[in-house]
Amino acid sequence: MINKISNNKFLKSTIILLFGGFLSKFLGFILRIIITRQIGTTGIGIYSLLGPSMAIFNTLAIFSYPTAISSLIAKKNRSTRKIMFSIIPVATLINIGLIVLIILVAPILSKYLLKEPSLYYPIICIGLTLPFIGLSSIIKSYYWGHQNMGPYILSNIVEQIVRIILLVIFVPKLINISLTLTISIIILVNVISETSSIIVMLLFLPKGIKIKKEDIKIDKESINDVMNISIPSTSSKIIGSLFYFFEPIIITNILSYVGYSKTFIINEYGIINGYAMSLLLLPSFFTQSMSTSLIPELSKYYSLKDYRKCVKRIKQIVFTSLSIGIISTLIVYIFPAKLLNLLFHTAEGINYIKILAPFILLYFIEIPLNNSLQALGKAKTVMKITVFGEIVRTISLVIFSFLKIGMYSLVISIILNLITSTTLYYKETKKLFKLD
Repeated sequence: MINKISNNKFLKSTIILLFGGFLSKFLGFILRIIITRQIGTTGIGIYSLLGPSMAIFNTLAIFSYPTAISSLIAKKNRSTRKIMFSIIPVATLINIGLIVLIILVAPILSKYLLKEPSLYYPIICIGLTLPFIGLSSIIKSYYWGHQNMGPYILSNIVEQIVRIILLVIFVPKLINISLTLTISIIILVNVISETSSIIVMLLFLPKGIKIKKEDIKIDKESINDVMNISIPSTSSKIIGSLFYFFEPIIITNILSYVGYSKTFIINEYGIINGYAMSLLLLPSFFTQSMSTSLIPELSKYYSLKDYRKCVKRIKQIVFTSLSIGIISTLIVYIFPAKLLNLLFHTAEGINYIKILAPFILLYFIEIPLNNSLQALGKAKTVMKITVFGEIVRTISLVIFSFLKIGMYSLVISIILNLITSTTLYYKETKKLFKLD
């Protein structure tokens, strides 16, 4: 009977995540279309150069709190309130430190590493968004841990709607003034959208919660428990983000050295990230949503040593994720020109899509396996695989960039990383459960 209830709860959470994730991702994609059309290829290129910096700082701000806190809550042996109130001050201190760091590195990063001085103010704006992103991730972890995905999904939808409304109002007016100002505002809008998300989640907290005096006190044991999970998990993500952070720096400097123009580098980098990869990874919300619901479920079954259910869940998620990926990728591969024109009013990126499409299917296997190993306490293994995969990607990016094949050096490095990481994740998961 308990297993049946648990299965129903898992199924319900997954369905809510899929439906809500679809709507949230759809709104996010609409937002990206709006931004891309209004700031143009050059604008999306400059914005894409900023993407890796945003990724690494957002990773540090979030610090894997959803994974760590939801896993602890799911085990039902710790006070939820004590965990939440203990980790918020820690997150605040981390984010203050990150803001100071960003202020210090912004001049060097924009002028010397990315060779685009106009990125200085957008980089500063990234720092201002971090405290809101960090707090939002902590509150989300509460709903993840209790497998109550409704408020979490609703908050994501509200967040996207707020972002769309603000950007639809302001971007057309700002783009005529300055591209740098426009990109800065696009980033700063996250402050308001994350705040709206936080408000929605707070409104759905259970009524009549009594907060005791001892709950507000910082509990070192709770902090240690969270950090024991979040530090290894974040370490692997930081390493991945760090390599990603160096990606535009390597491309910009090497391609400039071998003779490519600044305009070519910015435009082609934007085409790959803004058009080709966005289209190919459109259904990735299914993978992310299902993996999110998988984390607390796997943690619970693994702690109970119910390995049969762990294997069943992993197979279900991987199979479903890959099936969706195959259908989506096939459509994009057959109709790239029509889709690019329909969504972005451009034909740029077809050449990259044709090469990347067959290999992008590995992404829909890689993410569920990655999250499964994280949920099963194998964060160190994940970190090692991430490091190895990113080393392969970076070395190949450097080598092929010197061969004067333009931005195809990035395409090849992406493919090699996907092959390496997915193969290693599969081998580790198979070894853990002896999967067929």
